[in-house]
Amino acid sequence: MGRTYDLVERTAVFGESIIDLAIRVPQNPITKPLISQLVRSGTSVGANMAEADESGSTKELTYRLSLCCRELRETQHWLRMIVKAAGCLTDDAQACRSESDELTRIIATIRRRSLSVKENGEAYRINDKNTASMTTSPFLDIGH
Repeated sequence: MGRTYDLVERTAVFGESIIDLAIRVPQNPITKPLISQLVRSGTSVGANMAEADESGSTKELTYRLSLCCRELRETQHWLRMIVKAAGCLTDDAQACRSESDELTRIIATIRRRSLSVKENGEAYRINDKNTASMTTSPFLDIGH
């Protein structure tokens, strides 16, 4: 049997790992603004996923999912800059970048599928086992 995923929880855990990493980055005039940007982008992914989970329309869903993808790509950028500026935490940053990449691929796939299903007049739904299915309901159910 496959693993059960809750993307709202997974993106929240991702945000927590970003915070944990940010706490360990040595602060100096260069890293301080980078840390702030990293925390903003890394933690907003979970907030946008929670909003997508409660979306009332396919349009709102796809918008929130696209925000998640943008924030994940931005987080990857800030991780790269922090590794360069701080010269440390390479393994921790790489773990966060890998998770960011995987989340981007998952969320982008959900967004693409929701857009293609929308064209057929149906909404895209994810049940509690994170298995994609089509429904006539306009709501997305992630991890409930």
